[in-house]
Amino acid sequence: MRRIINHFTDDDLYKFTMCAAVIDNFPRTYVKYRFTDRDKRIYPPGFAELVAEQVKMLEQLVITDEEIGFMKRRCNYIPGWFYRYLQGFRYDSRLVRIWQDAEGHLEIEFEGLWCETILLEVKVLAIVSELHYIVSGEDQQFDYDDLSRRSAVKAQRLIEAGCLFSDMGTRRRASFRSQDVAVQAMSKCRAEGSGRFVGTSNVYLAMKYDLTPIGTMAHEFMCAIAGMYGPLMANHIAMSKWSGTYRGALGTFLYDTYCWRIFSLNFSEDFANMFKGLRVDSGDNFEQLDKITAKYEKLNIDPATKQVVFSNALNVDKAIEIQNYATGRCLPSFGIGTHFTNDFPGVRPMNIVIKLVAVKITESWQFYSNTCKLSEDHGKWSGDEETVKIFRKLLHLDD
Repeated sequence: MRRIINHFTDDDLYKFTMCAAVIDNFPRTYVKYRFTDRDKRIYPPGFAELVAEQVKMLEQLVITDEEIGFMKRRCNYIPGWFYRYLQGFRYDSRLVRIWQDAEGHLEIEFEGLWCETILLEVKVLAIVSELHYIVSGEDQQFDYDDLSRRSAVKAQRLIEAGCLFSDMGTRRRASFRSQDVAVQAMSKCRAEGSGRFVGTSNVYLAMKYDLTPIGTMAHEFMCAIAGMYGPLMANHIAMSKWSGTYRGALGTFLYDTYCWRIFSLNFSEDFANMFKGLRVDSGDNFEQLDKITAKYEKLNIDPATKQVVFSNALNVDKAIEIQNYATGRCLPSFGIGTHFTNDFPGVRPMNIVIKLVAVKITESWQFYSNTCKLSEDHGKWSGDEETVKIFRKLLHLDD
């Protein structure tokens, strides 16, 4: 089968920015990741072997001078030493285990140094998603000309509504081509309005269309820290480590790993001033914004000066509704994923994730500590039942 991932930077920016922060702060930390299909899909026999073939092909990828040059120009907040690391980086398929159980459910696990396994997640999810449509034959239904037209209409509506928006759809895209087509169409849109297509999380496509790569961090950064040091202060430690690496750049913090209540206790005035804003990725968008603005006001900070990025399962209609509610209360922007890159009539997007589930501080530790994510939506929780139970107790979530 043809190779699905053909470019080293066909990946989300936040994987690279987190990788640099991990090397800077946790260079000897080991982790485990686990794949989950939230729809509990039954995959056809042999599907795991096809995924394994694609993961093996990742070993052929090498970052190019063109990709490094682009990232240095557009991502000057990334430390210069990190590009030398990427030049020597090679994917290692031995870090990945892929199989199917007796019923056909797909199982994938990664284990290894955090700075080596961290660059696998998005690429493997994109592989699984595109392979599914190829094997099922649904890819024959993809009308890319229609996708281009509809993408342009989406961009026009968002621009006219005043929305600042970006593509964040690499992980669960229907195909590389679908993301390419959508990004190209939106980048060419010249609608009248105060909104703007800001860029894409996909570094390669940002380079291809001379756009701004978008992204900061994912929940795994806080999850790993919680596994090492406990969840009560995970956000505090994460904010301290992140600001130490990036010195004020990349200042949008993803706060919902352990629900708003605990984050709010960690979000002191110095952090609130240091970070440009927050990202809403779970819960009711309007309720979350109300909590965010109230917190800033309590700290004597004008929330209208702070950025709030909304990325919780958005489509155009939801983004415009939030824009109307948030205007004047904060600086809203929107990261939209599946609705851009996996939107074909009659085709159901996949609901798949890969989450960090265990961590040990260094290789000298003889055991891992389990971790989990407890966001505002229970459907987005990750981790085994016992770990979730322990974390809920530690975080006083049932009080």
